[in-house]
Amino acid sequence: MNSDKTSKRRNAQIDLKPLVPFAQGANRYCFQHPENRDRCLKVIRPENIKARYNRQSPLKRLLGKARLNDNSQELKAHMQPAIRRLIQAEKESTLWAHLPRFYGSIETSLGHANESELIRCADGTVAPTLESFVRNGELSNQLQKAIKRFEAWLAQTRILTRNLLPHNLVVTDRSGQPELFLVDGLGAPTIPQALAVVPGWSDRYIARKLARFHKRMLWEQSNEGLSWKDFQRLR
Repeated sequence: MNSDKTSKRRNAQIDLKPLVPFAQGANRYCFQHPENRDRCLKVIRPENIKARYNRQSPLKRLLGKARLNDNSQELKAHMQPAIRRLIQAEKESTLWAHLPRFYGSIETSLGHANESELIRCADGTVAPTLESFVRNGELSNQLQKAIKRFEAWLAQTRILTRNLLPHNLVVTDRSGQPELFLVDGLGAPTIPQALAVVPGWSDRYIARKLARFHKRMLWEQSNEGLSWKDFQRLR
């Protein structure tokens, strides 16, 4: 395709106003790209950024609102050293084994959107969250093996994430077996990311995130009626 035409297409504003998001979180709406069913457009919910900012202490407000913008943080997260190293080493098959392919930012009628691969199942449906399997008591042996493969990939690549939450992981069977993809929560806060250059620090950071993930999974399966905060304190 002519590069000028490609550039014009990416610079043209995509109209999302007539569309209904297929998913939404506290901070973003997720739309299927109207011109490509295999891509997802994540759009910020600005009213939630304002509400989060207003709830913070005066000291934290000095840090500004940009750090509350999940799209901006996701763009930075894809620039982390571990990801850059894999791309430079031409190991993109490893990189995207458990991450949706990422295409950067694009302009829409609802503001800037982050464009990424939309993970689907073999039957074409949008991949469900790991949370949905856990809450329905559907943690099969195959799915447990998929979780272990995801954890091994994270430890191997040393890609930094925030807290791993079951609703930020989706499960697809498109390869013939269950596999997990991290669709939200990529990247680490500024200070932990800066410390990633210290030998062994990334390994310890990831080990802590995985330990917390294991505890979160136990809580999701628990029938004790405890809040997540109380469950962490008692366990």
